[in-house]
Amino acid sequence: MLVNLYQEEAYVSMGVLIFLLLGSSVLVQIFSWLWYNYSSEEESICLRKYMYLEKYLKNRILCGVLHVCQLGVFLRLAGVMEISLHNLITKTAKKEGIAVWVSHDLSMLRLIETFSESAPQLTLTITIILQREGVGWVTGLKTLVSVAAISISVVMYHRSMRSFQTDKKQMTLRSSLVYFLWNFLLIAPRVAAIALFASTLPDMIAFHFICLWPALFLWAWHQKTDFMDSPAGEWLYRATVALIWYFSWFNVSQGGSRGRSIIYHSTIAVDIMLLLGLWWWWHSDQNPSIFGVSALAVVLPALVGSYTLGILVKIVYYKKIHPNKTATEESGNDERAPACLEEVHSGKDVVNIALSVGVQPPSPQPSPLTGAQKRMQKLADNFFS
Repeated sequence: MLVNLYQEEAYVSMGVLIFLLLGSSVLVQIFSWLWYNYSSEEESICLRKYMYLEKYLKNRILCGVLHVCQLGVFLRLAGVMEISLHNLITKTAKKEGIAVWVSHDLSMLRLIETFSESAPQLTLTITIILQREGVGWVTGLKTLVSVAAISISVVMYHRSMRSFQTDKKQMTLRSSLVYFLWNFLLIAPRVAAIALFASTLPDMIAFHFICLWPALFLWAWHQKTDFMDSPAGEWLYRATVALIWYFSWFNVSQGGSRGRSIIYHSTIAVDIMLLLGLWWWWHSDQNPSIFGVSALAVVLPALVGSYTLGILVKIVYYKKIHPNKTATEESGNDERAPACLEEVHSGKDVVNIALSVGVQPPSPQPSPLTGAQKRMQKLADNFFS
């Protein structure tokens, strides 16, 4: 696509695309690097018992160089492949638990990449397509496939959160299909509305983002998120959450998720209507069509209907399918959790030391969660709340 834009001398669109590709890659690498640094020494020692690759990550300089070269995600992929192969050869509960742990961060990174690169890139592509004439149904179908790919990425994150449940029966195909459906029905009209507006007023779409994103960022800050292990990392996380919210809902705190979801979807619905209304007003004297179909008679009602239907399907999902228990309750006795990581925060060492000197051991006080434990606990609790 970059080559085509260069050959067409569409330098502005080419610059935007390069910014999206590089910006998303840098953002993902920063999160990956921060998460590696958040790992405690105890967690690293535990992982080295099961993963040969972790032995080389003691050299943080090498790990940093790989992230600067935009290879941090490939490093994580290699770790997932290694532990998966080990588990395939000699399957144990602990190795299975380690596989869940190392794949969790990778799932979150994929979600970030989806809404920092894939969704904006698709919006840009649709914008460019709409600015051209003679667009047919084939292009429209390709666009729908791209939206489906974004929705599948969200479903994969959903399945990652479900892996914390000990009840595997709840991880059904029906659950994934319904989850995919309402995400597809909500994301498609959102992307389409932004693209329609940008195709007519490309300069104003930047103004629209600048106005909406800070409001979403402040809302994330108001919810007092506690996901990262450093203040700077937490602010970066909140900024990233605001970017995700620009396209799709993502729960970042426990309690009151229904009210926050209603506020979010109401705001986005109004925003979609505003974008579509401004686009139609600009072309009202031209009787515009999209993919050869009347915009007023078919396309615009379809987008509004899609978002409405998506809300209804989401309500059905949370009423009938989504588990009500928190991840803490579901996974508290999960034997797949690596025992060595559990002991890091269990206070077990304090008890052993006290017994060795012949005194009454104090009640073990678990330490605050950090690193991968904290991230998984927060995301899973938020997801199942």
